Amino acid sequence: MVNSEDYGYFLPESNLALEPAVPRDLSKLFVYDTKTDQITFDQFFNLNKHLPNNSFLVLNDTKVLPARVILKKESGGKVIILFLVNELTHSTGSGQAGLASLPSESEGLRVIRGMVDRKVNIGAKLFFEDGSFIEAIKQKENIFDFKFKFSKEKLFTLLQKFGNMPIPPYLKKSTLTRNELMEKYQTIFARAPVGARLASSAAPTASLHFTDSVFKNLKEKGIKKYFVTLHVGLGTFAPITERNIKQKKLHEEYYEINKSTIQSINRLKNDGEKLVAVGTTVTRTLESISDIKNQKLKIFGKTDLFIFPPYDFKMADIMITNFHLPKSSLMMLVEAFLQHKKAKRHLIDLYNMAIKNNFRFYSFGDAMLIL
Repeated sequence: MVNSEDYGYFLPESNLALEPAVPRDLSKLFVYDTKTDQITFDQFFNLNKHLPNNSFLVLNDTKVLPARVILKKESGGKVIILFLVNELTHSTGSGQAGLASLPSESEGLRVIRGMVDRKVNIGAKLFFEDGSFIEAIKQKENIFDFKFKFSKEKLFTLLQKFGNMPIPPYLKKSTLTRNELMEKYQTIFARAPVGARLASSAAPTASLHFTDSVFKNLKEKGIKKYFVTLHVGLGTFAPITERNIKQKKLHEEYYEINKSTIQSINRLKNDGEKLVAVGTTVTRTLESISDIKNQKLKIFGKTDLFIFPPYDFKMADIMITNFHLPKSSLMMLVEAFLQHKKAKRHLIDLYNMAIKNNFRFYSFGDAMLIL
């Protein structure tokens, strides 16, 4: 039986990373070989020295939008909204909202979900600085659905111009400026959302450590890389509820994967190559599509997969991950991976060792490699 209390731990404030390492690949790397039970402390720029020759990377190339923005009410009052840009939908005008994968947005309204910091009435219009507005149409606690008449591309542009990066609450003490966060809370390979169906409201943090130099070293070793897209939502970091456990499901997140990428991954796996899943988002995506035989040029779907022990991983052979929040679904996924690999240690044991050895935790923190 899943018990979130098994994933609790105390993190000293000194182990909380408020800023990333400079350069990114100077972050520490906690290497755990599950076969030998050997633990090695290194730095991320030496990743190539720890991965086997017959391995390949799969990374998440989603882009984080500066989705936290201050809008004005018609009365002039200010409202802070965190748009969940991984949940953008399209209304056909008939009152039915569909996925953002609908081929045409030329007619009807768009709908986006957002978290607000104060009271907003249904029907209220909230304005961007250029005069564009959204209208509240539905509420569940502090999360609203907002409709808007302009294009999705314009929404993305407005956020890029007026918004701030949606950093987690524990990073509020960070001294990084807006422009610095725009760069640092983003992977170096994130693809532009223009033309993309959705974007992310949080970063795939395991990928923040990668630099051109790291990729160069991996390429010289013959390690290829492939990209999938999973649009990260705030639910990724939410505490586990009894409902999650009972239904064995989590929040939904949308993914996009090219057919050629799936074919390449399956071919390499069949050839005995080891798949290195970079982050829990990639792991969740790959496990969700492990039995898909779709022949479309691109697969677009959503997953509510909740991975916790015991779980038989079908795709990931090796994992790169960060050090996660206590009692989170992310910790449960990593623990499930350790048990799948028949590791002699539990994740909590590894975390406590990392804390004692001054590893830095959470989004801007250090990395762990599980072999």
